[in-house]
Amino acid sequence: MATPAIKHTSAVLKLPRRVKNIGSFAQAILTALTGNASFPNPSPPLATVEADLAAFNTAEAAVLSRTKGAAQERNVKLVTLRADMDHLMAYVQQVADATPSSAASIIESAGLAVRKVTLHTKSDISVEKGSVSGSAKLVAKSVGARASYEWQYSTDQKTWLNAPPTLQAKTEIDGLTAGTAYFFRFRGVTKAGPGDYSQVVTLLVA
Repeated sequence: MATPAIKHTSAVLKLPRRVKNIGSFAQAILTALTGNASFPNPSPPLATVEADLAAFNTAEAAVLSRTKGAAQERNVKLVTLRADMDHLMAYVQQVADATPSSAASIIESAGLAVRKVTLHTKSDISVEKGSVSGSAKLVAKSVGARASYEWQYSTDQKTWLNAPPTLQAKTEIDGLTAGTAYFFRFRGVTKAGPGDYSQVVTLLVA
């Protein structure tokens, strides 16, 4: 059974490699976020970031003027500014995740880069051909110790038939009709009672 894939749009903070360029980069993000209706409550507040940016720029100017000890002070201010940028990126990502269809444009409006990634989520049940014709092997995600597992199968997802329950998170169902597509699901039963049925997987039985 193929692993489900989810496409996700991520915000990327492409900080310049040269320290002297970081101030202008941070200012561009501040400008993009200021008055941006998509981001009503930036975290940290933009006033805080502006103050930290001003402190960094002052420290960087001291470095350029070769003031003794200025580089160490500038580096301290840089750490603070970078943390601000990371937190703003996380905030932008949170806003973008709330509206997946517009995530890319939301992220770009904040002055950040966009990266689209595919996330693979592990299914809580998998199915494959069984050891003999007319059978199917099922493996479920464990629901904990001292649990049992109830299995069901169907050809139309309307009428479900019960297979024998097991104490292990796996089973093999036989007696199926070869050449027919079957749907399978399970639920775990613990001391708290039966859980919800899993997602449905399908297999063309051989």
